[in-house]
Amino acid sequence: METMSPSHSKFATKFAVPSSLWNDEIASTLSPAELLLYRSNLLGSDLTVTNFGGGNTSAKLKETDPLTGDEVEVLWVKGSGGDIGSMKLDGFSTLYQSKLLELESHYNGPEDDDKMVGYLPHCTFNLNPRAASIDTPLHSLLPFKHIDHVHPDAIIALAASSGGEAATQEIWGGKIGWLPWKRPGFTLGVMIRDYVKQNPGVQGVMLAGHGIICWADTAKACYEQTIQLIADAAEYLNTKMGDAPAFGGEQVAPKPERKAIAAKLMPKLRSMMTGERPKLAHFSDDGETLEFVGSADFERLAELGTSCPDHFLRTKIAPLTLDPSRIDDDSYLEQSLSDYRDSYAAYYNRCAVESDPAMRDANPVVVLIPGVGRITFAANKATARIAGEFYGNAINVMRGAEAIGDYIALDEKEAFGIEYWALEEAKLQRMPKPKPLVGKIAVVTGGAGGIGSATAARLMSEGACVMLMDRDENALEAVGSGFAERFGKDHIRSAVCDVTKEDQVIAAFESCALEFGGCDIFVANAGIASSSPFEDTSIALWDKNFDVLSKGYFLTARSAFTLMKLQKEGSIVFIGSKNAVAAAKGASAYAAAKAAANHLARCLALEGAPYGIRVNVVNPDAVIKGSKIWDGDWRKERAGAHGIDTGKELEEHYRLRSMLQRDVLPEDIAEGVYFFASDLSAKSTGNMLNVDAGNAQAFVR
Repeated sequence: METMSPSHSKFATKFAVPSSLWNDEIASTLSPAELLLYRSNLLGSDLTVTNFGGGNTSAKLKETDPLTGDEVEVLWVKGSGGDIGSMKLDGFSTLYQSKLLELESHYNGPEDDDKMVGYLPHCTFNLNPRAASIDTPLHSLLPFKHIDHVHPDAIIALAASSGGEAATQEIWGGKIGWLPWKRPGFTLGVMIRDYVKQNPGVQGVMLAGHGIICWADTAKACYEQTIQLIADAAEYLNTKMGDAPAFGGEQVAPKPERKAIAAKLMPKLRSMMTGERPKLAHFSDDGETLEFVGSADFERLAELGTSCPDHFLRTKIAPLTLDPSRIDDDSYLEQSLSDYRDSYAAYYNRCAVESDPAMRDANPVVVLIPGVGRITFAANKATARIAGEFYGNAINVMRGAEAIGDYIALDEKEAFGIEYWALEEAKLQRMPKPKPLVGKIAVVTGGAGGIGSATAARLMSEGACVMLMDRDENALEAVGSGFAERFGKDHIRSAVCDVTKEDQVIAAFESCALEFGGCDIFVANAGIASSSPFEDTSIALWDKNFDVLSKGYFLTARSAFTLMKLQKEGSIVFIGSKNAVAAAKGASAYAAAKAAANHLARCLALEGAPYGIRVNVVNPDAVIKGSKIWDGDWRKERAGAHGIDTGKELEEHYRLRSMLQRDVLPEDIAEGVYFFASDLSAKSTGNMLNVDAGNAQAFVR
């Protein structure tokens, strides 16, 4: 696999300076609500402007009350849990502005913050089901028509530095105010509203440890104000940082072989994490991360944890840091994870009160290794990737904050209050039950073919992440692209792999470990088919069948088996054949090779049982429609063997030959694979399942 080192800076990485992307021609065609969406999508499309899922935007618009017919002022504001970069119009909450302003009569001080959230649904306009976010008061209590609240790295670097308030004054004079840290909620909205009343010329407010809020009279002016403020902060910090090495300079250089190290380490860490479900992993060795983890100040800053609530909710109180010289020592890894869980439990016990939710998962989300990079773990791949991106943001924040003062992390009690906020707990409880295979990693060989692609789709539909392997690069790319569009890019990866080549197989499984963290489900499906009278069967034809169908199954299963042993759990499914158990005229090489693979599955079932590895076989027959194998010579050869044509007559022959007289499709085989891959067959190993519409000759028992 690739071990070359990408270029990385030995010096402090500069903050990106955003510029306006506003297009007047597009904007002129939009309604007021669509203008708000356009502005929001522009802001959210640039991760230097705001983080994924972070920030919120609003506009106070005139609407017709559906009940009275009167014109009323309605606050359109990003709803709870949305992402301004990808949201649509239905991602906004809509609330009566007059009712929102009346809520203050129920407010008696900071202790009422949670209570005030309960009143927000009573202000809903037009029965909009989108839940209002905790930041709604920041938008409703201010008198301005258009408001943006974002968390770009350059801004948070100011907000999380001991020198931040002075820098704010230096950059903007009195145009941008400063407020001390306060957890999001009604009280913060009141604080901002009162500050603006006392400072009528102010155009925005820096919120310590949190971000910035600003406003304007039009959508365009608000957008461009936000962009300019971020650009001002970035240019100021870039000047302050200069070309000096960040974080005290380099102490540990990036290792050229770091990807191979990570691929070996990730399955181990994943196997050592406790919990009901396995986790998915994401690896990054970007220049910023390598600079941070290899720096003199790394341990000091990592221990402090993150600052911005958006960062903290996704990265936990602090990362786990590992000594790169000891990561080959499994006992060291076990102890490090155990110590982290104990530390997290102590943090919970220090901060929790009786009314708080029970302690959640104590495993680390972020793992940092000098010279190697950053690994993040979560319940699914997207969450693991996003957590990594947020820690990347936190690194940028630390770099900028240290350039103008001392980096200030979120206070432990405040951090706990956000992590275990009753409102956050309620949001978690509203989430749908995860699908059966969420957290599982599947590898499917022959993934670009009919059975392989149908199997991959079935596993992904139940939540699994899939690594597709196939030797046909063009077909693999086409199938993978389709799956990325259908299931999301985080669920699918691919590797060009000839299963008869040991080095390619090892590299492909190493790639899977690096991309997802291991392997839980392995489907050996890559295959060929040939037909020839026995006396005409050449050594080359015999070897070709055994290379793919026996040796190929051996090589791929061996790599999967090795990863599964680490996890003490796994499911291996061989795609066999009716011909593996029933004699076939004119197909001795194919049938014998398939029989060898099926018997290999039995042997693996014996050896895998002590490690919780189940091994089973699905035996198809005559899967003609959608099959790449049946598109070639095999179709002609089998038609010739039966004395029929290669078209519908062949399909009808196999359909009528079956006891049920039904076509067998790739999706039918995929259902059999899903049964063996899932907990539906948790107590089954060493079995064969015929999916052939009934063939008495192939009865297993």
